[in-house]
Amino acid sequence: MDLHRALATRAGYCRIVITPDDVERIFRNANAFRDGHFVLASGKHSPRYLEKFQVLQWPQETERLCGTIAAWWRAAVPDTVAGPTTGGIILAHEVARQLGTRAVYAERNDDGPGRVFRRGFQLRPGERVLVVDDIMTTGGSVQETMDAVRAAGAEVIGAAVLVDRSGGSTTLDVPVRALWSVEVPSYSPADCPLCRDGIPVTKPGTTPAQPARA
Repeated sequence: MDLHRALATRAGYCRIVITPDDVERIFRNANAFRDGHFVLASGKHSPRYLEKFQVLQWPQETERLCGTIAAWWRAAVPDTVAGPTTGGIILAHEVARQLGTRAVYAERNDDGPGRVFRRGFQLRPGERVLVVDDIMTTGGSVQETMDAVRAAGAEVIGAAVLVDRSGGSTTLDVPVRALWSVEVPSYSPADCPLCRDGIPVTKPGTTPAQPARA
């Protein structure tokens, strides 16, 4: 065990694992659970939006949330934590800090689909990587990050997200855990009842919307 991991283990970060009710309370208190008509990063439309940055602006709450993820996965002994831009950067960094390991970040590929590691990030063949993200709807960002990890020859040991807004219907080919699972309806643009009712649409965040998955 290296020095950083030994120190993190002795520190015993976040010994108390927070519950889904705690996570919901954190989001609601931060005004991060919003009603309206939104275009999600997946390209789908939804009457509700989880603005994770209203939560992530508070380091103490971020530490608590990431502490539970670190507690879940510490026994699996990940070598590295990977997260997709943008919110995944904050989460990967904090989870890695509590695990005593490093964090790497998967950015959108400007030359094609998927995500890539830039800025000199490298993964060793067989390196054990935990993938983390903020909000999961279709699992697209998590899957793209997993694909980038595997393309580098490393091993994805699992994934964790703050909120699974599919209510558990989204599955991956590795174990995935969510701090809070809530079923929020989402629609393809062609089938969106909010569009039919003429409710103005908002595209929150900075990630370009992708073509909606079925």
